[in-house]
Amino acid sequence: MSQLGDSQVHIALIQADIALGNPEHNRSHIEKLMQEAIQTGPTDLIVLPEMWNTGYALDRIHELADPEGQETQAWVSEFARAHAVNVVAGSIAEKRADGQIYNTMYVFDRAGNTVASYSKIHLFRLMDEEKYLQAGTEQVQFELDGHIRAGASICYDIRFPELARSLALSGANMLIVPAEWPHPRLHHWRTLLTARAIENQMYVLACNRVGRGGETEFFGHSTIIDPWGEIVAEGGEAEGIVRGSITPGLVTEVRGRIPVFEDRRPTLYSLN
Repeated sequence: MSQLGDSQVHIALIQADIALGNPEHNRSHIEKLMQEAIQTGPTDLIVLPEMWNTGYALDRIHELADPEGQETQAWVSEFARAHAVNVVAGSIAEKRADGQIYNTMYVFDRAGNTVASYSKIHLFRLMDEEKYLQAGTEQVQFELDGHIRAGASICYDIRFPELARSLALSGANMLIVPAEWPHPRLHHWRTLLTARAIENQMYVLACNRVGRGGETEFFGHSTIIDPWGEIVAEGGEAEGIVRGSITPGLVTEVRGRIPVFEDRRPTLYSLN
């Protein structure tokens, strides 16, 4: 099994259908797909989609959300440890001790340790997230095997280029994006992800769900994009595992050839 560094890193994006409001079924189904990923090819990193435990069953989210994420963390931690694989466990509906619900990503290393958690900063009003969920308040980065510095982003977050740029300026060379991105905005999905990769000269790993949730259809097209903006791998609209291999050293090469960060003039920009 390879370690993350200048050698190739093998990625498995779990492009799953999600049963609306059925955490028990979803956990079993996701675990089966994760097992399949491990069994069918070399895998250094598994990424899951957004809100895979409940889908957008927001009207019942208080009863469905995982308290403090404890159940999710327990079984994903054990899976990561048992298979010596890094896991970005997409995001889940997490209920905190104060009763508030967050859309939260957990990250596990090969030993099963929880190395990071990130709660979605930008809530999507078109799906009424702001009516049921609390927004996160912090950017999050984490290291995978001590070699890759990754930044966390969830779905709607990719419409805010300031977040990805801030993560890149702070050292991230990869952006990981669990999502539930629906029809008819496939063009937006591809364009925004590619832009984030090109402008920040970083890898983008984006895992989107498929299937129907209520009245909304989700199109998949989970994708891995390199720092040049080239597609390494892209799924279709069916459930499955999207695989691709990346070479982290390419980030340094691209940033050296086109010195975007050195040529910035931040005193002339206003983000207000």
